[in-house]
Amino acid sequence: MLLFIDVGNTHTQFGVYEKGKLKHDYRVASEVVRTEDEIGIVVLSLLEHDGVRVRSIDGVGISSVVPNLTSILERMSQKYFGCAPMVVNPDLDLGIAVAYDEPRAVGSDRICAAVAAYGKYGGPLIILDFGTATTFDVVSPEGVYLGGAIAPGLETGAADLQRRAAKLPRIELLFPEEVIGRTTVKSMQSGIMFGAVDAMEGIVRRIKSSLGTDAKVVATGGYARVISARTKVIDYIEPALVLEGVRIIYEKNRKKTSARRRR
Repeated sequence: MLLFIDVGNTHTQFGVYEKGKLKHDYRVASEVVRTEDEIGIVVLSLLEHDGVRVRSIDGVGISSVVPNLTSILERMSQKYFGCAPMVVNPDLDLGIAVAYDEPRAVGSDRICAAVAAYGKYGGPLIILDFGTATTFDVVSPEGVYLGGAIAPGLETGAADLQRRAAKLPRIELLFPEEVIGRTTVKSMQSGIMFGAVDAMEGIVRRIKSSLGTDAKVVATGGYARVISARTKVIDYIEPALVLEGVRIIYEKNRKKTSARRRR
C-alpha cells in the first residue's frame, strides 16, 4: 500500500492506493498551525477507521502548494510511516515535458493533474481545477505542459465580495432557479455561479482558439460536479486527479526515491 497526499491551500487530500488502485481517500483542512504529531494522529485515526495498518504503508508521495505544510508532512511521514516521502518537483521524471518559463513556479498540483489526465486521455487537453483558485492547464497532443490560466475560485471570489461589501451576506454556493435574482442572496448566487460558468466557457473557448484545434476538457476539484452540471464544455470529471498524478510520478521514480522503512 502507498499513501499519496495532495496539499491545497484550503484542503489536504490523503489517498491510500493498493496495487495502483485508490482504496480510501480523506479530506482535511490545510492548517499550517498543526505539528507533524497532530497531523500524524489524524491520519492514523483515519487509516485505523478503515482497517489500514500503519506498517502496511510502503511509501509516501506528496504534492504540495503550501511550503510550510510540506516540511511538516515530510517529518510526519518519517516519524509515523518510517519513510522519506517523494515530494513532486521538476527534477523528477514527470513523464511529460514542462514548457513553462520557470518550471519551478508551476504548482505541483497543476503538474500532477496534467500528468494524470494525459496518461488517461492523451492530448490535447484542457484541465480545469475548481479549488481555492480555478486553474486552466493545457497539454499538447505530444504531452507537453504548455501553461494555462489562473482565476479566483468560487469560494475565494464569494468571500472577497462579502468582505468588501458591508451589506452583502455570506451565501451558499448554489445555482438559483433563475438568472434574475429577486433577493440579495439569489442575486449573488446568480452572479457568482452563472458568472463562473460563463467565464470558464469563455476561457476554454479562447484556449481552444489559441491551440488551433479542439481539446478534451477534464475537470477536478471540489466544485467540478456542480459546475459540470451546468455546461456542455466539460467532457470528463476526475475527483482524484492530483492524487493519481502523484501516484504516476511516484511509480516512475520509485527506483530512485524508494522509501526506506525503519524496521
